[in-house]
Amino acid sequence: MTMGSINKTEVAYNQLERMIIFRELEPGSMVSEKQLAESLGLGRTPVREALQRLSYERMAEIHPRRGIQIPAISVESQLKILEVRRDIEALCVSYAASRATVQEKQQMLELASSLEECAMNKDDLTYAGLLKQIHTLLVKAASNEYLQLAMAPLQGLSRRFWFAYKNDTSDLTEASSLHASVLRAVSHTDTEEAVAASHRLNDYLTDMAYRSITARK
Repeated sequence: MTMGSINKTEVAYNQLERMIIFRELEPGSMVSEKQLAESLGLGRTPVREALQRLSYERMAEIHPRRGIQIPAISVESQLKILEVRRDIEALCVSYAASRATVQEKQQMLELASSLEECAMNKDDLTYAGLLKQIHTLLVKAASNEYLQLAMAPLQGLSRRFWFAYKNDTSDLTEASSLHASVLRAVSHTDTEEAVAASHRLNDYLTDMAYRSITARK
């Protein structure tokens, strides 16, 4: 595989993930690999490779000879994801707090400030990108590649649910503050507070999922 094809696969993955998270690809809809390649202006090979990755992360379902199905948004699925994510994410931040390098800690402090600023500006697209950077950095700082395998399927669909049901002002402010608290605790090598902050974030996301049931009625 050439460097060019790797880059195109990454481009396809990032664009498709954004389209799924922001529901440009409608939940529950069926699309074809050919349609996606044409809409992205990319070849079928990088799109196919990106879809394989998205399939692993449960953000797309590949049905041979039928097409690609975008999973429906489900509060039941979100609650199950958060149930598993609670302990895995706490483990991740615990490891990160004790293993992060000085450079990684500095990046976390910068990301915490950027996320809060982004929330004030109500910039959803940038906010989503920062969330992904945060999760990637925390896993990297934890220095355990198996955490990435465990966490990847829990992140994308959870973000899509949040963007579907968030309140523009209050949820952006609250969520950014909770994420920032996790990052700052990790950067200060405070394992106990990092885990507690992670649990507070999960509690908020769980409460929001239950709140969405009322919002849909």
